[in-house]
Amino acid sequence: MPTTDKSGKSNVSFTDQEALQFHQQGRPGKLEITPTKPMATQRDLSLAYSPGVAVPVRAIAEDPTRAFDYTTRGNLVAVITNGTAILGLGNLGALASKPVMEGKAVLFKRFADVDSIDLEIDTQDVDAFVDSVRYLGPSFGGINLEDIKAPDCFIIEQRLRELMDIPVFHDDQHGTAIIAAAGLINAVHLTGRSMSEVKVVCNGAGAAGIACIELVKAMGVPHENVILCDTKGVIYKDRAEGMNQWKSAHAVETEARSLYDALKGADVFLGVSAKGALTEDMLKAMAPNPIIFAMANPDPEITPEEAHQVREDAIVATGRSDYPNQVNNVLGFPYIFRGALDVQATTINDAMKVACAEALAQLAREEVPDEVAAAYRGKRPKFGPEYIIPVPFDPRLISVVPPAVAQAAMDSGVARRPIVDMDAYRHQLSARRDPVAGTLQRIFSKVRQQPKRVVFAEGEEEPVIRAAASFVAQGLGEAILIGREDEVRATATAAGIDVDRAGISVHNARLSTRNADYADFLYGRMQRRGYLQRDCQRLVNNDRNYWGAIMVARGDADAMVTGLTRNYSVALDTVRNCIDIKPGHRVIGVSLALCRGRTVLVADTAVIDMPTSEELADIAEEAAHVARRLGYEPRVALLAYSTFGHPRSERSDKVIEAVKILDRRRVDFEYDGEMGADVALNPDKMAAYPFCRLTGPANVLVMPAFHSASIATKMLQELGGSTVIGPLLVGLDKPVQILPIGAKDSDIVNMAAIAAYNIT
Repeated sequence: MPTTDKSGKSNVSFTDQEALQFHQQGRPGKLEITPTKPMATQRDLSLAYSPGVAVPVRAIAEDPTRAFDYTTRGNLVAVITNGTAILGLGNLGALASKPVMEGKAVLFKRFADVDSIDLEIDTQDVDAFVDSVRYLGPSFGGINLEDIKAPDCFIIEQRLRELMDIPVFHDDQHGTAIIAAAGLINAVHLTGRSMSEVKVVCNGAGAAGIACIELVKAMGVPHENVILCDTKGVIYKDRAEGMNQWKSAHAVETEARSLYDALKGADVFLGVSAKGALTEDMLKAMAPNPIIFAMANPDPEITPEEAHQVREDAIVATGRSDYPNQVNNVLGFPYIFRGALDVQATTINDAMKVACAEALAQLAREEVPDEVAAAYRGKRPKFGPEYIIPVPFDPRLISVVPPAVAQAAMDSGVARRPIVDMDAYRHQLSARRDPVAGTLQRIFSKVRQQPKRVVFAEGEEEPVIRAAASFVAQGLGEAILIGREDEVRATATAAGIDVDRAGISVHNARLSTRNADYADFLYGRMQRRGYLQRDCQRLVNNDRNYWGAIMVARGDADAMVTGLTRNYSVALDTVRNCIDIKPGHRVIGVSLALCRGRTVLVADTAVIDMPTSEELADIAEEAAHVARRLGYEPRVALLAYSTFGHPRSERSDKVIEAVKILDRRRVDFEYDGEMGADVALNPDKMAAYPFCRLTGPANVLVMPAFHSASIATKMLQELGGSTVIGPLLVGLDKPVQILPIGAKDSDIVNMAAIAAYNIT
């Protein structure tokens, strides 16, 4: 089935079983709570709880604003629903909404580093719901209401805003409105109009529709220039049928009674209604250069193809990721709350919403970075009819939108703690990005531009088959499973995986017409290393790693991933028997570690046992090259037990000599050593050595031996709560990645994408 984002828009494909497995594997669900302070000793516990906790308790009792200093309140949002309007699924109840609310909490963390807790309230009584939420105010810095049916959502939000002194924001209403408003600002600009003169028709009088027209009016569109329509037609003065107080507030004097009537000569169509609601005849009746926001999900009121077939002069936005100008709420809510929390705002008002829309509009007019260009399949987007809204993975959002929201909160008088140094605040926000997720997104986007043929060597294993299917479904390329077709098919059938889809093929070495050619190729490489022809034939027939590696070496595939069932060193030896080292490079393993929002590359974690000084210098160069390939400017620290001469050891001497070798080579990146890991990573400790050449904490760590590298990264992963990707194999002439034994299917997909991207 198709995946959907929060608003139900189609992105990529997966099976029902894959979705269930994703939510079930490891700890069920998508969230956990991790302490931010040490809890190792009795003293730690005494400070965290009794008696130490009494001190901040008294401080908060004396001054309630100190709760933002001494507790999580300043970075904590509650995502709350009663499940009466879940996605596009309707009223399925509070409990059924929990996976969605957990997902919303994950988006808060992923995009804006806002901690979030989901709360599902099991009542459809508005008064009971309000009372359940209002008394939770001391716990949170903000309330995000979600998936509540109209008109209850209007009443609930209004009453909670009156009763609570923290931001209350119903994203289903305002999120769509803010992103659409950002696009509208740019579309109006491109067509030479102004907000004070455009005529707007909104089809859909639910929560999102009413929020849309309220916001465009707040941005300067006159009340009489906005016509709201519902399923019964135009909402006009004195209409009696199907009315309520929220619709009545937007009734206008007009002779128009149908959507078609309303659209005659209109400049803008805002659709939050249903598929096909905007017909060709309606579009023809609109003014020159019509602006169309067809935001129904999962299918828009009219597709861009249909619209442009009728009106080549139209600017079209939808809610779908497979068309330009996607109206996606994730562009708004994480960053709005980030800005609101950081100034301890008492509410999210119209000024803050408009500031968010204007910041997004301005960002779309700027030259885009490579990360954004990658999402457009190689075509660098430029401000114009097909690029009026930024894309969700634009890395600049975190440092652009929250400051605008925070400034608006300060200017409108709802900020309790104004920001003094806005430039410093922007730098702080940039550091909150999830760099590994951004890196993987860039890799996936780049591979989608140029899909590759990737060999999945252990093709009879269920996780590998599942990963291959996901690789193809995500548009990353073709998957080649090595194995016996009957075994692959039996495993796939038992797991509910479709291997008959286009893009997946199964190769059995014994049955292939390439068998003899591959055996000859291997014999040509191995004959002077004690191998006979029959030895090479046996390896080609029986060892899937040999077969897959030769496929890549001979150009019958572009990349390979293996290692699920084999020791890393065994798989590496096989691959190196088939594929040469890339000229001017050295084969090493580089691990990518994300540790509390900070990314470091660790080398060598897999290949060179006890490197010499020359090899350490080579490793530093290779790792710096990988860092740049992944989008980081390298600051390389060559690590040792000692720091700048104390205490000295044999391994330290090799590191010191490696730095001298790099000096002689005149490399073009920052480096220094020997130093301890604490000095390399902690700017306060580095400050004790003012002669250190690094301008900031190291992001590439060169270990003195792969024992320490491997041990360190594995300990980080198992004990430190860090995410570690790799070791990534670099330096070969053809791209191959080797998995850790027992890797999950998601890890296999990531490594397959990295193999296809070719980080060497």
